[in-house]
Amino acid sequence: MVLSSGHDFGWIPWIAERVRGVPITDMTAALLMAGVVGLLLCLLALRIGRRVRNPETYLVPDRRVTLTALFDAGVDWLAGLAEEVMGAQAKRHLPFLGSVFFYILISNLCGLIPGFLPATSNLNINLAIGFSVFFYYHYMGIRAHGVGPYLKHFAGPLIWIAPLFFVIELVSHVVRPLSLSIRLFGNMTVDHAVLGVFTELTKVIIPVAFLGLGLFVCLVQAFVFTLLSMVYIALAEAHAEESHH
Repeated sequence: MVLSSGHDFGWIPWIAERVRGVPITDMTAALLMAGVVGLLLCLLALRIGRRVRNPETYLVPDRRVTLTALFDAGVDWLAGLAEEVMGAQAKRHLPFLGSVFFYILISNLCGLIPGFLPATSNLNINLAIGFSVFFYYHYMGIRAHGVGPYLKHFAGPLIWIAPLFFVIELVSHVVRPLSLSIRLFGNMTVDHAVLGVFTELTKVIIPVAFLGLGLFVCLVQAFVFTLLSMVYIALAEAHAEESHH
């Protein structure tokens, strides 16, 4: 199992073999890595929460670049992007979208640390995130309008082609989480492999440039996944609004 740049070594299997004495599977390692990322997000959220509850410290910006300051800047940027894409409804979706964005981003960034494979290079993890988005935007569409009226747009404008239209719409919606997951999986797997190859061949200096490229890819993939999630949620609620008129 390749968990680092260019070496068949990973900290998770290495620790597991010494603690338990048995090899660890790729899926188990990915799940453990996903759990670590989730724990990091929870700890960061608790720290941010304590600052928010104390306006005297929260309203005063940090004098140096800190993890909290970067997180605050990321939330502000994400809130602005969500408002541009989704309008006035963006604020109530921000907790979900922020969770998706930062979870993917931190998972991706973990792959830049020697000895760790990004959890997002495992398709099963990505499918879990993709279908979370799938169920969320359908739930929000149903909540905004109701089950019957929301499902009505799946049947199309003409009753005599409703069965065919329904199947086409159903397939297009099922493909959405699959495309989100496979795109993220492919890009992170390739990026990690390229970084590993050049690290193995050149050892020093040149890998730094590919680390920079890897950082860019990590940001872009989290951005694309979250942006498409915003679009799907906005479309689901737009269908509900259209059926009101």
